[in-house]
Amino acid sequence: MKQLHFSDDKKIKADYKNWVPKSLVKSLIFTSLVAFILFIALGVSDLVFSGRTRLICALIFGLATLILIFFASWIGLLHRTFDYKGKRKLAKGIIEGTADYVKIPDAGLGLDVGFGSGALTIACAKKNPKATMVGCDIWKGSYKTEFSKALCENNAKLEGIENVRFEEGNAVKLPFEDESFDAVTSNYVYHNITGRNKQKLLLETFRVLKKGGVFVIHDLMSKSRYGDMNKFMEKLKKDGYEDVQLIDTTKGLFMSHKESLFLGLSGSALLIGRK
Repeated sequence: MKQLHFSDDKKIKADYKNWVPKSLVKSLIFTSLVAFILFIALGVSDLVFSGRTRLICALIFGLATLILIFFASWIGLLHRTFDYKGKRKLAKGIIEGTADYVKIPDAGLGLDVGFGSGALTIACAKKNPKATMVGCDIWKGSYKTEFSKALCENNAKLEGIENVRFEEGNAVKLPFEDESFDAVTSNYVYHNITGRNKQKLLLETFRVLKKGGVFVIHDLMSKSRYGDMNKFMEKLKKDGYEDVQLIDTTKGLFMSHKESLFLGLSGSALLIGRK
């Protein structure tokens, strides 16, 4: 019997999802269409409204249509920009660029807080093959429809990565003992946690980091979200942390400043250092 051979491009690839889900794009397109249909209907019919009322309603739906078309187009562009299979592949570049900073000693243990589809956890495991990466995240509410432990484990399997595991846990109160990990990392997670002081979230993450361990946190670290990061870094240094840096990733490292503004990623920065 003749054996079939498949080229690499036909192999099943890991599904790291998209930071801007296709369902959101479709929803905006559908809503735009509905608003346009109502605008046309009000413009040609007086069965429901007539005279001035019809004109006002038509103007409202016309304006709504334009606004919705704008947002649908913008969100669609974001989806294509972040797509792992697209031309720009920005999400992949950010993930791999962040993982480059994560150095774990042989037989060491690393933690990725808020791993989502497992992309950063797996990327760090690839770059540190003699260490083990642990992904920690929550699965609840609408989050469960896009991400799951099974998805992440399957992605790791498809990538041929075995030095990784995924566990449930909340970044607000991590389910790990003090000084459990040789490295901690995270990508675009803490700014999504509403009602919490971001600097306190960072300290909670650093709590589980061993003395001498490295931290690599990438997020939207604008002053409005994180407060004064210069003062925070000075405090870390006084507490004994070393090589503490805040690297602006919108100046060509991951993206340009102009692109970050367009994508809503202004303030993106890497906080790195050693405990």
